[in-house]
Amino acid sequence: MKTNKSTAFEFIYQVAALIISVIIVHGVYVSVIRPGANAHIEQERQALAENPEHISQRNGFVLIKDHEQEACFVLLFWALAIMGWKGAQTIRERGMLQQNLVQLEDGQRILPEDSRDLSRTLEALPDRQRRSLLPRALLAALHRFDSARNIQDVASAAHNICEQEGERLESELSMIRYIAWAIPSVGFIGTVRGIGDALGKANKAIEGDISGVTQSLGVAFNSTLIALLISIVLMFVVHQLQLLQERYVLDAEEYCEEKLIRFLHTN
Repeated sequence: MKTNKSTAFEFIYQVAALIISVIIVHGVYVSVIRPGANAHIEQERQALAENPEHISQRNGFVLIKDHEQEACFVLLFWALAIMGWKGAQTIRERGMLQQNLVQLEDGQRILPEDSRDLSRTLEALPDRQRRSLLPRALLAALHRFDSARNIQDVASAAHNICEQEGERLESELSMIRYIAWAIPSVGFIGTVRGIGDALGKANKAIEGDISGVTQSLGVAFNSTLIALLISIVLMFVVHQLQLLQERYVLDAEEYCEEKLIRFLHTN
């Protein structure tokens, strides 16, 4: 469960991550990638002028020099920053699974009237920890046991909290999935732009100068290639983050069963 303060902080983090990604990627492009690509293109032109049978060599800077590839890298690093934030949160909260939050021993029996004492222990946790999934699920279970005095209802209460958390984590991945969808779309924009430029230079190709057409077609194919490769990498990281979150939710529900619910008795 998130407070307005934490939600606002996360929004500011995402905006800052986008701005930093734009600055860093654009700086690298301006200072390294585009000068390197231009130098390689000029070198190839001179080699062709000296030797018409020269076979042009592919260059990594040329593959990623255009604006569409730059935008794809900005989106990639922005998404990675967001996922890094969410992954760090999940790993930090998973650490609570190693703690004995309710401090029960094997064979101990917990009756409904004991619920309030156990609840006070959880409520005494620092605010940041108390908002985590595991303390919230345990507190919901204890409050339900105190009011309903039914172990099945207790299990349902813990399950509902974990299910809601899973749905919240899933919904928060929507922005990252949008970025993963946008990256190939940006690549296809480069493809359309390159083909359009190539068609605009068709008259020169008819006259025998095909350099402009081949350069424009290079933009078209390179942008799609890089966008698809970046999308593959990003979707792999997205699925790893989703797997981490899903395992955390399942482990938290199992923790409630093993560390609390099995100790409950109604009489």
